[in-house]
Amino acid sequence: MPNLSPAPVLHNSILERLGTEIVQGVRPAGSVITLAQLEDEAGVSRTVIREVVRILESMGMVESRRRVGVTVLPATSWSVLDPQLIRWRLTGAERLAQLHRLTEMRLALEPTAARLAARRATAEVGIELLDLASRLRILGEAGRGHEQPYLETDIAFHALLLAASGNDMIASLHGIVTEVLASRTDLGLSPAHPVAVAFDNHEGVARAIMSRDENLAEQYARAVVMEVWQELSDL
Repeated sequence: MPNLSPAPVLHNSILERLGTEIVQGVRPAGSVITLAQLEDEAGVSRTVIREVVRILESMGMVESRRRVGVTVLPATSWSVLDPQLIRWRLTGAERLAQLHRLTEMRLALEPTAARLAARRATAEVGIELLDLASRLRILGEAGRGHEQPYLETDIAFHALLLAASGNDMIASLHGIVTEVLASRTDLGLSPAHPVAVAFDNHEGVARAIMSRDENLAEQYARAVVMEVWQELSDL
């Protein structure tokens, strides 16, 4: 069996640590650190550090300048829709506020996706959505709403819904919805027994898309997200 290089593991570990430290304010905006300091802190090669900094730069989180070092940029510069950055922000003290913002975005996005899907999606896509919605009901009624199979099914449903819109820009945002759903589970906000109306609404979306009822598809999709929004508001 070939030896696996530890470089990717080190790279990911350092990226996760630095990214998390920036979003949590451990390294506040305006703070500066040199590549040499980062190299010493992490105990890795300059090549690994440069790659980590390059990724953070691509996300608008830092700026690297010769003879200055690596400067942490303010949140207004960040690529806030990057799924990795979303995940980091959801680990911080303001995670509930972040979940609220992301759910508000879903409220603007998913009803439109459902309307477009009712116009454009094939019958096969509608059937697949209904199968996923039915699986959610089975898992949820069995008290498994907080478990990984339920989460994976929920993610698959919403990713397919966005893709079914036929709009590649909308479909490209599936990573955002995935992080929101995963974070709700990670934070213990997903109940073991979801309310029955949640299953009704998911199935309603699928059936409306199958019958090409744009208004009803939009209505049910909005109800799906509103139910989550209300849960967060109650917190």
